[in-house]
Amino acid sequence: MTSDCTGQRLSACVGLLVLVVVTQTCSGSKPKPDPRPATELWGEMKAVVSVKELMRDMLDPIADNIFDAVSIVDDKNGTVEKVPKTEEDWEKIRIGATTLAEGAYLLKVPRPFAPPGDLNNSTGPGAVELSPDQITAKLKADPVEWNARIEALRNVGLETLDIVRRKDVKELWDASENLEQACENCHRSYWYPGETPEFYGRLDRRLRDLQRSRAVGPARH
Repeated sequence: MTSDCTGQRLSACVGLLVLVVVTQTCSGSKPKPDPRPATELWGEMKAVVSVKELMRDMLDPIADNIFDAVSIVDDKNGTVEKVPKTEEDWEKIRIGATTLAEGAYLLKVPRPFAPPGDLNNSTGPGAVELSPDQITAKLKADPVEWNARIEALRNVGLETLDIVRRKDVKELWDASENLEQACENCHRSYWYPGETPEFYGRLDRRLRDLQRSRAVGPARH
């Protein structure tokens, strides 16, 4: 009786050992996820230049590939409409759209707003630009707006890429206008000190007063 029990326990142990080996072999055949974070594979994003330099040397010049793609010029020969006609024309626009869509996200990488010692035109009475410190303070106060401005710029690049695929000249006019609007809205928020909601409120009141005075006409004596 004892011999039979011992034999049964031995068989059970051998079976369990085989099951463990098989389980380990099967699980070992599956690829294990790479424990390293993505940053180790791709590297950290590090800014090279300030926002001012990035705009001046990359985003502004490449945006001209879209701005200059369509235009209407009046000269001595009459009105001339410029639109893309050749594959080279569309290729230039595509390069601008791709660089704009990808490059806009570089504005999300932390970087100074101007080179060291560059205070913009922010000194003296009637300064026409905000200083880098003032711009940084506005960004920290409302980072959602900063990211929204970046997305608006990027969306124009994506929109233009779609237009290039379809070679739709009519919509290219809209894209050029949308690009100008995206740029100006960002500049009004982060570059020009006078163009605040209070500024536009005062301007609206002045325009209404001017309209009322014109409607009444000159004062009679």
